[in-house]
Parts: sequence; C-alpha cells; structure tokens
Amino acid sequence: MSHRGFSVRALGEIAIRCIDLDAMVAFYRDVIGLEPINDPENSDVVFFRIAEGFAGHTQVLALFRHDIEGAGNTLAGDEPPTTGPGSSLHHLALSLPWDEQDAVIAWYETLKREYHVERFSWIGWRGVFTKDPDGNTVELVAKEQ
Repeated sequence: MSHRGFSVRALGEIAIRCIDLDAMVAFYRDVIGLEPINDPENSDVVFFRIAEGFAGHTQVLALFRHDIEGAGNTLAGDEPPTTGPGSSLHHLALSLPWDEQDAVIAWYETLKREYHVERFSWIGWRGVFTKDPDGNTVELVAKEQ
C-alpha cells in the first residue's frame, strides 16, 4: 500500500535533444504526421501534439536543439548526442489503432522507408519500427485485435 498521496495517470511529454532539428521536425511532422503546436520555423524547441493527455496537459513530443538549455535545468551540450546503442533512449513508441497499422506499412513503402514489424504475443501488441533522422528507433504500436 502506497502512502505517497499521488498516482501518475499519463505521459505528459517526451523530450529529445536533436542532432539535426530541421530534419527531425520534418520527420515527425511529414512522416509520422504529428501536428506542431508552436512555430517550427522560429524556435529552438518544437512541440508536437500527440494526444489530449490528462487534466488539461496535452501529451507532447518536444524536440530541442542539443546546444540549448531546457526546462528542469537540463544542460546544453557542445557535442551532438549519441543515438543507438550508446544512448540511454532505447526507443520511442507512439500508439495508434490496430486498423491503421497497415496504413503505416503502406505509407513507409510509398516513402521507400526502411521498417520492420514485431509482434509481442505475451501482451498482444504489434509494432512497426523505423528510425528518425537522428537514428532513434520509433515504434508505432497497436493492440492486436
């Protein structure tokens, strides 16, 4: 039994330090289809709406230039961040309905984008995986029906 007095209800934000902010903005807007909620052309931080969220806080993906400080006293870095096995980020998963996964695959085929599909039978999920321009793994996941 917990006596914390609080319980997390949703994911509010995912923030990524970007190697190439412009390419990352284009990928998450044009390939993944997320809607910017601020002006990507005039900002060092670009916010994308993922979903409604909880208690008035929209779920967002925030893309930061790696060389600027961010919220929570997050320090800037002179060197671009490491992605792939050298990064603490394993992958980013975004949810969508099962009946839209075939459209994801068709879209990636149209774009000639590399991807692969994995099934997670222990929980009933299927993910369609690709990489963003910085080399982060991005999964579009759905509950199998």
